[in-house]
Amino acid sequence: MSKGSFPRFPRSPRAGRPGRPAGFRTPVVVTVAALIPAGVAGWLLWDAEADGGEKAPVAAASSASPASPGRSPASQAPSRPSSPEGKAPSANGSSGAPDPSPAAADDGPLPDGPLKGKVVVVDPGHNLRNSEHTAEIDRSVDIGTGRKECDTTGTSTDDGYAEASFSLDVAHRLRTILRSQGAKVVFTHDGERPYGPCVDERAAIGNRAHADAAVSVHADGSAVGNRGFHVILPASVKGGRADTSPIVGPSKELGVRIAGHFVRVTHSAASNYIGGGTGLDTRGDLGGLNLSTVPKVFIECGNMRDPQDAALLTDGAWRQKAAQGIADGITDFLDG
Repeated sequence: MSKGSFPRFPRSPRAGRPGRPAGFRTPVVVTVAALIPAGVAGWLLWDAEADGGEKAPVAAASSASPASPGRSPASQAPSRPSSPEGKAPSANGSSGAPDPSPAAADDGPLPDGPLKGKVVVVDPGHNLRNSEHTAEIDRSVDIGTGRKECDTTGTSTDDGYAEASFSLDVAHRLRTILRSQGAKVVFTHDGERPYGPCVDERAAIGNRAHADAAVSVHADGSAVGNRGFHVILPASVKGGRADTSPIVGPSKELGVRIAGHFVRVTHSAASNYIGGGTGLDTRGDLGGLNLSTVPKVFIECGNMRDPQDAALLTDGAWRQKAAQGIADGITDFLDG
């Protein structure tokens, strides 16, 4: 997508730009209220100089999102139940834009575009066959500050549409958009593996690719009435193999821009149960973030266990909007 085809957030100056001394950065406030239809979502305030593990002061969420309850500790984050027992998860949601062919999406030279020369790693959350390999995905792996299970099965809607199917579908759409702008897109998996990959390997794939940005696509599994999306940012973590200090700042910038464009394109509200209406959450217990050496965020596009959110997540046309919003945020971050 070319410049000017979507509203751009003010960008913080980056070190090494002409006319600015190395290391120069000024505080930047990003306000997405002007880009969000009235009553759709709250607005975000972000200070680029703020510590990566803390959020800057945030205005109250709009009336579209109920008051946010207290956030449980990261170790007690909303669980991700597996698909209902005995019900085969659907490979696709309801009608909408068709899934692009993975092979077709990867074939051919990259066009010239605003992302020419950029590498984006897309990490489709979970794997549809994880439930067939519980022993493998239950084994613990090093996440830098401790150990955690290799992967989980993910959640699903009450009708059996699996998070793994959702995330892979959105990832395919996202890849098509990013490639059309010239980006090289690397997947952590494309449904071809028997399970996983494990969370540490997902991070390693982005690191090996020297990605300019990495995004892990998910949908949440929380209580009915909990609605909206949120973007998970890496906390400031240092221990074992984990040291997020180089990526906390750029990851936060990436996350803010994805959140703003996701709201603008999908008209979804920021989460009413995580992030205090900001659409942002910071966590230090996720191996995919802890072990990353490149700017990376997770996005939980909605709550599969809430009927209203599930109606969106299972709609192909809405998933196309979700992919577009994520892509626009990535482009805004990289095309500066």
